Amino acid sequence: MKVIKRDDTVVTFDRSKIIVALQKANAVVDETDRASDAQMEAIVREIESKQRPRILVEDIQDMVEQKLMELQKYVLAKTYIIYRYTRALVRKQNTTDDSILSLIRATNKDVMEENSNKNAVTAATQRDLIAGEVSKDLTRRVLLPERISKAHDEGAIHFHDADYFLQPIFNCCLINIGDMLENGTVMNAKLIESPKSFQVACTVMTQIIAAVASNQYGGQSVDIGHLGKFLRRSKEKFIKQLTEEVGGSMDEETLRKIASSLLRNELRSGVQTIQYQINTLMTTNGQSPFVTIFMHLREDDPYIKENAMIIEEILRQRLEGIKNEKGVFVTPAFPKLIYVLDEHNCLKGGAYDYLTRLAVKCSAKRLYPDYISAKKMRENYEGNVYSCMGCRSFLTPWRNPQGEYQFEGRFNQGVVSLNLPQIGILCCGDDEAFWAMLDERLQLCYDALMCRHNALKGTKSDVSPVHWQYGAIARLQKGEAIDHYLYDGYSTISLGYIGLYEVTKLMRGQSHTTGEGLAFALEIMRRMRAACDKWKAETSIAFGLYGTPAESLCYRFARVDKERFGTIEDVTDKGYYTNSYHVDVREYIDAFSKFTFESQFQVLSSGGAISYVEIPNMRHNLEALEDIVRFIYDNIQYAEFNTKSDYCHQCGFEGEIIVNDDFEWECPQCGNRDHAKMNVTRRTCGYLGENFWNEGKTKEIKARVLHL
Repeated sequence: MKVIKRDDTVVTFDRSKIIVALQKANAVVDETDRASDAQMEAIVREIESKQRPRILVEDIQDMVEQKLMELQKYVLAKTYIIYRYTRALVRKQNTTDDSILSLIRATNKDVMEENSNKNAVTAATQRDLIAGEVSKDLTRRVLLPERISKAHDEGAIHFHDADYFLQPIFNCCLINIGDMLENGTVMNAKLIESPKSFQVACTVMTQIIAAVASNQYGGQSVDIGHLGKFLRRSKEKFIKQLTEEVGGSMDEETLRKIASSLLRNELRSGVQTIQYQINTLMTTNGQSPFVTIFMHLREDDPYIKENAMIIEEILRQRLEGIKNEKGVFVTPAFPKLIYVLDEHNCLKGGAYDYLTRLAVKCSAKRLYPDYISAKKMRENYEGNVYSCMGCRSFLTPWRNPQGEYQFEGRFNQGVVSLNLPQIGILCCGDDEAFWAMLDERLQLCYDALMCRHNALKGTKSDVSPVHWQYGAIARLQKGEAIDHYLYDGYSTISLGYIGLYEVTKLMRGQSHTTGEGLAFALEIMRRMRAACDKWKAETSIAFGLYGTPAESLCYRFARVDKERFGTIEDVTDKGYYTNSYHVDVREYIDAFSKFTFESQFQVLSSGGAISYVEIPNMRHNLEALEDIVRFIYDNIQYAEFNTKSDYCHQCGFEGEIIVNDDFEWECPQCGNRDHAKMNVTRRTCGYLGENFWNEGKTKEIKARVLHL
């Protein structure tokens, strides 16, 4: 039996610790109030008889107290409780020493690997992680009610981002970049006026992104459509300058050609500024800004041609990649790209289909962009099309006092996620017990979410001037409270969930893709959505059901449940739970069917949802990808591709490793043939499986294996 201590470490059950604690309590009470050796032994055996593979130390102590009460050893039980309380006070003095020291020694793997975007060995990042450990410690011991902390430790729920809960900052947002560029802003007490050119607008935008990212913990998104105006300003500036310099000595056609050439150079430089600035800037969080660029060509946009040029350049530069430290072009982590499919670019003969074909090439080689269907989104969000926030959560539609829909300048207060499979494990197929426990756990999530909300109440605008005083979210006065923006649907707060597939297997014995399983899964979704709607009506806070993309949480919940309940086939045995409503990766389903199936869950999970398909290296079969993109437009709101590409660890090459005349893998960048230094995911036929290498075989056998 494994015991989970209060600091989350795991130790083997030691019966002697219980005996010693009882003996110490015995020693300070009258002889008539003491427990006999036989009674103490019986208490220990009772705990051992539970045969739980994983048990919290608090649960053991609860059992000891209960057995003492049953034995009518009330004075001894009181003494034991006082001793336990005193020890708790001692523990509460400091529980962060080990976690912080292990960070510095680079042995705290849980924290170091929690965020793949952070290099946890650098001094700047460690500073943020150390502060995060202090915040988590105070959050668990002081700031959260004990039952919520315990529920988090037991894996019943997950209280996200406890490493930043100590500060009055929020999760993610849509930056009001249009207002900040048009009306100016202030950074580091310096006035930044509205740019007069595209290049300067790009520079200012990246400075805003870095400042915003440094004062919140989640991602942020910007609508690139606001830059079209500044590209036109640059064009007009070039024409004016050329006209003034050459006068009537140049015909108008030549003048405009030169101006167009200058404009293309500025366009290229401006987009390059965005890409390189975002990937080289470091925020106070110790990472590059977690930013998403939203690319939507709106028919009524007066700058649609300029914005088409900007989107094309962004895609071209992403397709090329960015050079790593060895000078090899690789896929940058940021900015994330979202490309909107609309009537004029959904590959059905529209004027901007050429951009979508470029986006498909980019997806095949560089994973991004993701795709949003304007058609489906309008159906789900009152006719609106807008970006998710950097963390893929969506705002709810909201109208300003003038009756106009507004999305930019809004934010998410935080997330708490629910472990659905654990409810199924505990209820053992009992429907009545399941629905009752689901309601209990949802109430627990509500209480935890209200802790997040209440922590933001009373926050003054001075905590982050770029957010609250200079336009990213609002333009409040110094010292003004932000409370107004926490209510009436302006901001959202999110209920996440993990493991719809596994809980359906536990309660119905089948996947949620089947008839009875699907009905059960949809009922769970409807109940969670109804809870969010009820909370919103009661509090005037916009609760949203969020299909969270927190991949690390899928592993944490599964690990906790396996330690506690043991190995359960097709549930805890995999080492992970499926993310939100997604189809399990081991279940065969084609891309079209997967998107069709998951689209019905996206409608219910309106606080955030994305679906994806794993595809092989498709750079030589772009028509197939175009078919999927065309399908996305008509069938699902938000989707992405996960493609596989080869990688050479010797030189950093990322792309397609070739098979040479000797039927050996060979890196086209450095000529490396050492298979141990390669990660080859592609096969000639497109098969994706484990790497193989048949040493000592003949060329003919190798060739045959390669082409299977």
